[in-house]
Amino acid sequence: MNAPSGEQFEIALGEQRAVVVEVGAGLRSYSAAGRELLDGYEPDQMSRSGRGQLLIPWPNRVQHGSYEFDGQHHQLALNEPERQNAIHGLVRWVAWTAVEREPHRVVLEHLLPPAPGYPFTLALRVEYALLESGLRVRTSATNVGERACPYGCGAHPYLRAGPATVDEVVLQVPASSMVRSDENGIPVAVDPVDGTEYDFRRPRAIGGAVIDHAFTDLQRDEDGIARVHLRDAEGMSRLSLWVDAGYPYLMVFTGDPLPDVNRRSLAVEPMSCPPNALRTGEALVRLEPGQTVTSDWGITPGA
Repeated sequence: MNAPSGEQFEIALGEQRAVVVEVGAGLRSYSAAGRELLDGYEPDQMSRSGRGQLLIPWPNRVQHGSYEFDGQHHQLALNEPERQNAIHGLVRWVAWTAVEREPHRVVLEHLLPPAPGYPFTLALRVEYALLESGLRVRTSATNVGERACPYGCGAHPYLRAGPATVDEVVLQVPASSMVRSDENGIPVAVDPVDGTEYDFRRPRAIGGAVIDHAFTDLQRDEDGIARVHLRDAEGMSRLSLWVDAGYPYLMVFTGDPLPDVNRRSLAVEPMSCPPNALRTGEALVRLEPGQTVTSDWGITPGA
């Protein structure tokens, strides 16, 4: 019987192991030195709560699923009907094709054809590669249509730092601002984190904080990389998620309303644009015909 997530592509390097799936080109699992770094899912399960999925051609939400681009109105399907939103793009449940395979890396591609709500054509490519430093995920999109199109991307890994709940996880997020949203997850303001419970610029335990916020104004190193660090209370289990300049936003989510991940793991989601970007245009990429955009993120064990 076929797995709900399709063909499984296992890659390995040294003590690192990862499994990428055909459906959605998602990251089902990633471990290092025998330690699971993701809250993934089993081969006989579907991805739930967005676990490990790619979010293309927009991450997060679009209010009422409607937006305008170049003077034309578009209406997306409302796949978050309780909030009247379109959420997390169009490629999470479609089959991707493995076009390159090596022991330590796999490349998958998908042609996203024009459809109601998004009448544009994208050639998509994602590479998962295990390096000595950890996992690197490289996502590329090329506009192969005849007119410009709006584009955003993201990913949805749930990170684990030890077996305890996220309450005990020590978190560092190098962000000086956060996006404040309404009850439907739609941004209403960007606020400084100073003086709030969401200031994690210095490492501290999550405790009872309920986090479901996009963070921005990221502090980066000289290579343009921003890093989120997690560790358990004893400092024995550590990992970091890093993003390049293609991801100016990070969604951090403690999973409280979702029974299968409720405070068991922490979603740290690289995003090229904030929620509702198709509607507002904030940080949205305008891809001209023939243009390609590429962005990288990854996970470093023990950092």
